Amino acid sequence: MANNKEKKVLNVPNSTDRRNVIRNVPHLRFPEFEGEWQKHKLCNIASIVGRIGFRGYTTNDIVAKGKGAIALSPTNIENNRLTYDKDNTYISFYKFEESPEIMIKQGDVVFVKTGSTVGKVAYVDKLMCKTTLNPQLVVLKNIQCDNYLLSVLMSTSRFQNAIRKITVGGAVPTLSQAAMGDIAVTMPQVAEQEKLSKFISLLDKRIATQNKIIERYESLIRGIRNGIFGKLRKSIGFNAIVGNVLQYEQPQSYIVEDTEYTKDGTPVLTANKAFVLGYTSEVAGIYDKGNCIIFDDFTLDCKYVDFPFKVKSSAIKILTAQSNELLRYTFEFLKYLDLSTEEHKRHYIAETQNQGFILPSTKTVEMVSHTFSVLSLRLSSTVQLKNKYEAQKRYLLRQMFI
Repeated sequence: MANNKEKKVLNVPNSTDRRNVIRNVPHLRFPEFEGEWQKHKLCNIASIVGRIGFRGYTTNDIVAKGKGAIALSPTNIENNRLTYDKDNTYISFYKFEESPEIMIKQGDVVFVKTGSTVGKVAYVDKLMCKTTLNPQLVVLKNIQCDNYLLSVLMSTSRFQNAIRKITVGGAVPTLSQAAMGDIAVTMPQVAEQEKLSKFISLLDKRIATQNKIIERYESLIRGIRNGIFGKLRKSIGFNAIVGNVLQYEQPQSYIVEDTEYTKDGTPVLTANKAFVLGYTSEVAGIYDKGNCIIFDDFTLDCKYVDFPFKVKSSAIKILTAQSNELLRYTFEFLKYLDLSTEEHKRHYIAETQNQGFILPSTKTVEMVSHTFSVLSLRLSSTVQLKNKYEAQKRYLLRQMFI
């Protein structure tokens, strides 16, 4: 006969036990474990090593891909993992061999100690080639606890807050290796470390799978977009300009006053990758006139928006059209053009609105608009699911770590 009893996975102290709860235990815990977690200085459970002094390298040490080893930079860290999709820097094998103590090995933990992204951390689960560090990073070696779990602990808000308190410098924030080593971390016994590590790893794999699905959707949308507008360009050509179909509005009435964002309220938007910077409780100056495109006058990034919002920057242009179908069609056309610039100046009025435009029949506009609206909805649902998984992970990290 089947046992219908549900297995209890996590242990939460009940209200009657609260007077006797030991301080150094997490709020959520697997039920088979008990006893306090132990505090350690980071330097006592890992060696922290960086590229300093003579180990630094110059432009003369930089070589072409395939001619040397990768020198990791902060851009090589995304979502607590190493990525090699960026424009990597390679240094000569001679320079690489000069510093064996900072050669990256599987199981190491790398950490950003200098620059605007101080605190980024990654567990090295695999290596693509010979790898070392640039001077902005340090590597943790000889780790006396579960390596992956340490990288997770270093990504928690508690550890990151400790980092912010001891980081010095203005334009270029810097964290010394000595100060970093003095940070206290709290760890359970080995068996609990291993179970926590496996559990968090499963969460990360679920998020990674969702990211791959998103990448496939984005690739599919780009392919369909290029195919549709490629054919229209051949059959119709540029027969109008962007300014014929879009009207623009300056953003000054909708700029947020307080940039100390809240967790809910009206979204504050940017046109770049971040999109939603945060939320505001401000009730005045909300853009609620319907669907629009927000366009960054400097970077040429753009986003399609179908909800009320505020913006942070005066560099945003708010673009509208006579119908939502034409607006969506024009947005996809702008994405097809893949506009970019290295000039730091305002572009929309002088250049973008005079850009050649493909204006087909109303029926074609409606068909293209419907196609991308459906694809966008599916992509949005996939992104929302990923965001849900990430929120679940953040909650569990807050509850399961000290």
